[in-house]
Amino acid sequence: MFDPREKVALFIDGANLYSTAKAIGFDIDYKRLLKEFQSKGYLLRAYYYTALVEEQEYSSIRPLIDWLDYNGYKVVTKPVKEFVDSTGRRKVKGNMDIELAVDAMQMVDHVDHVVLFSGDGDFRSLVEALQRRGRKVSVVSTLQTQPPMIADDLRRQADHFIELATLMQRVGRDPNERPQRLNEDDNEDEGEEY
Repeated sequence: MFDPREKVALFIDGANLYSTAKAIGFDIDYKRLLKEFQSKGYLLRAYYYTALVEEQEYSSIRPLIDWLDYNGYKVVTKPVKEFVDSTGRRKVKGNMDIELAVDAMQMVDHVDHVVLFSGDGDFRSLVEALQRRGRKVSVVSTLQTQPPMIADDLRRQADHFIELATLMQRVGRDPNERPQRLNEDDNEDEGEEY
């Protein structure tokens, strides 16, 4: 599936990858993830996309974002938008699909193989556009949940589907390696997955 001569770029939909890994029961070790794909070809870029709640004094994802930014990832963020829906409930929205798609199309002339970490069916047309430009596209997600975390049309469009569970041994973090918290009363949350 990978040729060692290929220039590879990773595009990680952070919220989607986090949900997928949690659904199949493991934490991603982002240092090991980078090494895994560096071993498969020339890793040109690794992008990580996530939305942030800016007015919070402490964001649980901030330590992960800072670590990724200093350790080989190009982190792309934007503030979440808050709104009130028709029933009067407060909702937040933080979709990064457009940013990911624009960056992928801007990189298309510099890479041979795009690896998309998302199961979001909205990316099917991006995958098709990259393929029309002669690029190989692999999609990483899972079929092991019910329902599957990957949209069927995205999986069919991709050149290769990589089952995230098959990467668990190589990119998963040992739960015993989890850093100790300063305040043990804090709740578990997604910001600790690095």
